[in-house]
Amino acid sequence: MSNEDLLIRQQRLLAQSAQLRGSLASQAQLLSKPLALADKLQSGLLWLYQHPQWPVAIVCALAVLRPRRAVAWATRLWWGWNSFRRLQKWIESALSSR
Repeated sequence: MSNEDLLIRQQRLLAQSAQLRGSLASQAQLLSKPLALADKLQSGLLWLYQHPQWPVAIVCALAVLRPRRAVAWATRLWWGWNSFRRLQKWIESALSSR
């Protein structure tokens, strides 16, 4: 390849890189809102882990003020947790058998 061919190829590659960067930037904007929501959820969970007394106090208050509702929700949550654990074990066994 001559120097002129190399320069032309370099210019094409630079133009293609600029186009790809623009395309990536526009596609990344689509992800900005979901990623911002994920960041907020993560910071909320971090706050809950750092301040566990607040959720415990709310659950205790609900159990005292509305015991039937608290028992109903506890039953639903217990069922959901058990279902989640069973699903996890099933997925692990299905993946390990491969």
